Amino acid sequence: MKVILKLLRGWRFAAHLVPVWAGFALLAASLQAQAQNVKETLGGGDSVRVTVFRYPDLNTEGRLSEDGRITLPLVGDVSLKGMTPHDAGKHIAERYKKGRFLVNPQVGVNIVETRSRQVSVLGLVTKPGRYPLEGTAARLSDVIALAGGLQPTASDTVTVVQNRKGKTARFDVDLPAMMQGAGRGKDIEIQSGDTVFVNRAPVFYIQGEVNRAGAYRVEPGLTVGQAISLAGGMTVRGTERRPQLRRKSGKEWEQSTVSLFDAVKADDVIVIRESLF
Repeated sequence: MKVILKLLRGWRFAAHLVPVWAGFALLAASLQAQAQNVKETLGGGDSVRVTVFRYPDLNTEGRLSEDGRITLPLVGDVSLKGMTPHDAGKHIAERYKKGRFLVNPQVGVNIVETRSRQVSVLGLVTKPGRYPLEGTAARLSDVIALAGGLQPTASDTVTVVQNRKGKTARFDVDLPAMMQGAGRGKDIEIQSGDTVFVNRAPVFYIQGEVNRAGAYRVEPGLTVGQAISLAGGMTVRGTERRPQLRRKSGKEWEQSTVSLFDAVKADDVIVIRESLF
């Protein structure tokens, strides 16, 4: 009998705790949602879910019009442009209250899909396309990461086109310098409507008696000998004597014999000849 009384007291105590823990859980969820949405603002094209607590018939999910409006039951068109989800919920609740549709409404707004805050990442990235920003802005390194990073043949320099208040600015960013946090390589802020274009790296071409003929990046200070190494070295029939170099000069191509220590430039064509003996 004593054991049963102890169990009953334990259950009664636990029953008192359930509303308390439920309240803590709701508070934590609310604070987390507010923290996530503190920088997010709504705009045309965004998809949202509007939840009117205790009135499921009034719940709505839809896409904001270009001017940031959505049609809701009873209150009609409501403009949410420029509001955070938290402020949008308060604004909708006020509309229901002023219209005398609900006495003390509690409304939540969640972003289902973001289209108003997008950037374009094009060129030699793994997944080129348009990507939504989690907040009002992001750093260049974050945007490149969203696109899956750079392809092997991508340049160390990317072009950023910024749109600010109807004005367009275009400039280049040196990625290695950005990693060092210096000069023109600053990890700049990217905002909605901006475009990041990753250029193709300058390349040279190597042909003839090498193991892996093809196109390769031109690294700073690259020599003909190093270019041969990048191509897997020479075949057994190749010779280091008199490698041929074709280089464009204006509209014409010039061909010359070079040494293994000569510098390689963009668009050069190196030809490794076959040994005669």
